[in-house]
Amino acid sequence: MIGHKLILKMGNPILREVSSPFSKDEILSEPSKELVKKMWEVMEEAGGIGLAAPQIGILKQLAVIKLDSNSERYENIEDSEEFVIFNPELEILDETKQGFWEGCLSVPGLRGYVERPRKLKISYLNEQAEEKELIVEDFLATVFQHELDHLFGFLYVDRLKSNKDLIFENEGSKISEDKILD
Repeated sequence: MIGHKLILKMGNPILREVSSPFSKDEILSEPSKELVKKMWEVMEEAGGIGLAAPQIGILKQLAVIKLDSNSERYENIEDSEEFVIFNPELEILDETKQGFWEGCLSVPGLRGYVERPRKLKISYLNEQAEEKELIVEDFLATVFQHELDHLFGFLYVDRLKSNKDLIFENEGSKISEDKILD
């Protein structure tokens, strides 16, 4: 699988860097359109539901997210639209924490129980460099926080309360499948 080979793994220093924002001209450029296309392909091939540009070595503020109810890896999730997020800003709308067993294409083989705020407002630029706002909650809010963390040098393992909340995927029978995020 080529997608997995392109994805940087925990320990690569690029994953700990803060990404730069795109200018509107950059967003509208052909290289950015190709980057978005490549990210969708890599994410799909790797079986993920989100991917951030730093995960493929590009230190720019871009993430793609798409929940798929037909996914073999995820049970009980609803389809979402395709989100292409440039230069995001997050505002927490509900501090109430919710927890899921998160996984990450950059941290293969492990899952960690992470609690995050349940409702957010995301301000961002879309593929046409238009300003957009989106309110997300529940599982989708967790997915957004997980992916956008990558743009600021964080991995989900940084959000664990304890290393006791980190397990190997193959121990997954001990956790609820509908609480797994990747």
